[in-house]
Amino acid sequence: MILKDRFEKLCLNFTENKILVDKFWLEIENNYSGKSIHYHNLQHLENMFEEIDAVRNQIEKFDNISFSIFYHDIIYDASSKLNEEKSADIAKERLESLGVNNDKIQNIYDQILATKSHQKSDKEDTNFLLDADLSILGKSDEAYLEYTKQIRKEYSIYPYFLYKPGRKKVLEHFLELESIFKTEYFRGKYEIHAKKNIEFELKSL
Repeated sequence: MILKDRFEKLCLNFTENKILVDKFWLEIENNYSGKSIHYHNLQHLENMFEEIDAVRNQIEKFDNISFSIFYHDIIYDASSKLNEEKSADIAKERLESLGVNNDKIQNIYDQILATKSHQKSDKEDTNFLLDADLSILGKSDEAYLEYTKQIRKEYSIYPYFLYKPGRKKVLEHFLELESIFKTEYFRGKYEIHAKKNIEFELKSL
């Protein structure tokens, strides 16, 4: 399903205000298409939905996880440490305008914040979101290589001697986790290859 159609359909479960929905979609489209965005773009959202659609029957609140995907990187500034918090705040404001109830909004807010540290959650839906977000780590060698180039471009404001230790820290953090992927499905699908990809990148840094 095309992202725009998916977003409209999702929002129209909560509001009949099509003009508002269009306005919010344009904001998403613009924010994920910025000049400095090379990986955290609309393609990233499409990939996440592809992964999540495959496990739809295991997800308790599909509306919530869908909103979380749309909004989790709506603010992405390589020089900021508050992207997730700012993204969660925007999601909260927009979803209140759409008439989404407070419990759902809180759940979505928490899911977006969880993408900051990628720690295992006691809520399985959150774990599915985190795993879909990191699924690129376990993709083919070619896809992973392309991803590393895109990430480097997003952080091009930093010279290599500053980028390298930061990137190393991120990759080592993933390897230190008990497992990169939190759900059985994604562990089985990507864990082994993700570790190989990360170890390969670490050697090349």
